Amino acid sequence: MSLPRRHALLAGPAFLTLAGGARAAQPPVGRQVPSLYRTKIGDIEVTAVSDGSIALPPAVFGEANLAEARRILGENFQPTDGPVPCALNTFLVNAGGRLSLIDTGSGDALGPTMGQLPANLAAMGVTPAMVDSVVLTHMHRDHAGGLCSREGAALFPTSELVIPEVEAAFWFDEANINRVPQGSRGGFAYAKQVEAAYRGRIRRVPGGREVNPGITSVDAFGHTPGHTIYRIASGNAQLLVFGDMVHFPALQTRHPEWGIAFDVDPAAAVATRRRVFDMAVADRLLVAGMHMDFPGFGRMRRDAAGYHLVSAPWRPFL
Repeated sequence: MSLPRRHALLAGPAFLTLAGGARAAQPPVGRQVPSLYRTKIGDIEVTAVSDGSIALPPAVFGEANLAEARRILGENFQPTDGPVPCALNTFLVNAGGRLSLIDTGSGDALGPTMGQLPANLAAMGVTPAMVDSVVLTHMHRDHAGGLCSREGAALFPTSELVIPEVEAAFWFDEANINRVPQGSRGGFAYAKQVEAAYRGRIRRVPGGREVNPGITSVDAFGHTPGHTIYRIASGNAQLLVFGDMVHFPALQTRHPEWGIAFDVDPAAAVATRRRVFDMAVADRLLVAGMHMDFPGFGRMRRDAAGYHLVSAPWRPFL
């Protein structure tokens, strides 16, 4: 078979040259390229590193909101009759000669579509031993599950572990087990594993402190008792890594009053979301969300219709 030159040029590398000059279609690759994306915040380099995604039913926002949730999802070309993909991002911060990894993804706790962080880090040449600090927004398994193996061994064996002070106090004390939704109670056993695996390397930090060069903790309690977001600043440039402020951005920007089934204190989570949204709007901050579609960078604006999240444009150069 021979192709007209025009068609061969359009086909590009999807066709392979065979003996005698014939060309055959290359089989589909069937997998995505490494999910990495860098941006600069002043002199600080921040890399979004995907851990994958997990499908969640819209009912996690409450049965009373289900019809409205499906309507908005349909407007945004998302599934309306089944689970909706929910992205999970982590962020690697290179500042002041230190590498800080904000959150670790889920490890092997949540199925094959998650747990992609190690492979994506390896694709950029970063090994766990190169990470100086693992910095947590909170202890839910999709954010902290990559800390330990199934056997309880530390997966970042030389890194210090930075945990918000209130978050550590809550999850390291099993007396609090009845204060969380039923589906989150396994987090206490996992927290015990983490505490043992990282003993001697855990640093508890209060809100409003510089935890590492250029990275300052900001209390954002509600989703969990010590849920914390991080302001990254260099010169006049700032980025707000805002953790679990939203899970489905299309829904919770339109309806910031909607909590999610995993909230420990739903009323506080809603109040915090409004406060953080207002801060992002007022300060014109670039934000980075763990559950925003990869790479997770955007900006908040507000008008008479409410809040809106505008994805940051993809830049091929730093």
